[in-house]
Amino acid sequence: MTPLYVSLMLVLAATIVGSFGAVFLKMGASEIDGSVLSFANSRLAIGVALYLGSSVFYAFGIKGAQLSVVYPMVSLSNVWALLWARWFFKEPLNKTKILGLVLILFGVTFVGLGN
Repeated sequence: MTPLYVSLMLVLAATIVGSFGAVFLKMGASEIDGSVLSFANSRLAIGVALYLGSSVFYAFGIKGAQLSVVYPMVSLSNVWALLWARWFFKEPLNKTKILGLVLILFGVTFVGLGN
């Protein structure tokens, strides 16, 4: 496996882990009632932990490749988050959102081809 391939896989894993962090933050946020203690809930903690975990993947991913190539892959987190929002929260997926997803995928692909 080439270092670029490993870096791409690590950054891809980071986007998936980070997007699940967003899901858990949203779940945890629904338990916040305004009191300080309501912030100490397990779903918020899991969300923060997933974000921190994704940062570890990012760090190792950007270590082995050009930052200008792998960092734009961070935007894939938006793709995953939109899909998870549809799946877990039944949020609507309309034509505008789908167009946005397609544009993100094209952008990441073109930046990757620039290597």
